[in-house]
Amino acid sequence: MRKTLRYGMVGGDLNAFIGGVHRTAIHFDGRAMLVAGCFNPDMAANKSCGEFYRLDEDRIYADYKEMAEKESKREDGIDFVSIVTPNFLHYQVAKTFLEHGIHVLCEKPLSFEVEEAQELKAIAEKKNLFFAVNYSYSGNNMVKEARELVRQGVIGEIINVNAEYLQEYLVDDIGKGDQKMVKLSSWRKDPKVAGISNCVGDIGSHIEHTVSYITGLKLKKVAAVLDYFGQPLDLNANILVEFENGAHGVYSSSQVCVGHMNGLVVRIFGTEGAIEWVQENPNILSVTLKGQPTQIYNRGMGYVSARSAQMNRLPSGHPEGLYEAFANIYKCYISALLKKLNGEDLDEGDLDFPTVDDGISGVKFIHACVESSRKNAAWVEI
Repeated sequence: MRKTLRYGMVGGDLNAFIGGVHRTAIHFDGRAMLVAGCFNPDMAANKSCGEFYRLDEDRIYADYKEMAEKESKREDGIDFVSIVTPNFLHYQVAKTFLEHGIHVLCEKPLSFEVEEAQELKAIAEKKNLFFAVNYSYSGNNMVKEARELVRQGVIGEIINVNAEYLQEYLVDDIGKGDQKMVKLSSWRKDPKVAGISNCVGDIGSHIEHTVSYITGLKLKKVAAVLDYFGQPLDLNANILVEFENGAHGVYSSSQVCVGHMNGLVVRIFGTEGAIEWVQENPNILSVTLKGQPTQIYNRGMGYVSARSAQMNRLPSGHPEGLYEAFANIYKCYISALLKKLNGEDLDEGDLDFPTVDDGISGVKFIHACVESSRKNAAWVEI
């Protein structure tokens, strides 16, 4: 019976922010070991990363296609691959590993085109492979608590959603611009690398998934205004949304809001109450019921739901954050994959990770927002 997994990584060398977060998160629970990688097309950077993690020299690959082919033929080959490349490579790398019978966890967005995302789903289903997409904030403990409260009907029927994701790091690209802001991934503004959207594709898609995860609601249509400020891709977006249950909401995503670092805030309003979660203060959840004072739920306390308690890692008052959110997604994904390989039955908790279907929804959302903005904020069906 397998107790641990072997994994490989494509992208994410030692100088990449996101690759290090993924590797750290995977190792939280000690159930998967990095054994192979193709971390950078530059062989010096690639080799440096592989050597740092003590990989065998013959498993530091110059090409991801070679990696997929050779790993699929090894008795001790990788069980899954973590894809953390820039956006333009997601589809082709994921497809290559799926076709070689290797399970996949891929960064979002899943692909440039909806048809590509649907093709990846079809291949995964045909080959009976797990395919996860890393919408990381759904791994936060108090996001899971919010989901449980909605499921229990605590705030009643959902009638409105207000969510925002505000950053400032691209504000130097407009106005006078003294270039003092710390740039993150500059490739995100290049359509050839990022796709048809920067702001919506990068952070607006996190709003879409986090709201969907908490509420269980699917979007029906959007009316969006995207601001480009002379850049090839959007830096700012304001989006009206309509859900399949008839409720409406407002999403705002921006990378030019001075004073905001990583301000994802989700507010869910129901007929009996409301919930608010703030990513920069992720260990608490604000819950307000009609006619009652606002209550502050703290992670790790005895009154939280069984699901929140199951996913808790540190005693209350010891902050959990981004690493733990990533780790929780991997915890469920790895648990599900181990059970699958061992022929065990899976429960709902094992499958509590974003799937290829969530990835498809994200790509549809991005395309609908861009189309709506081009049509002067006309409603566009998703």
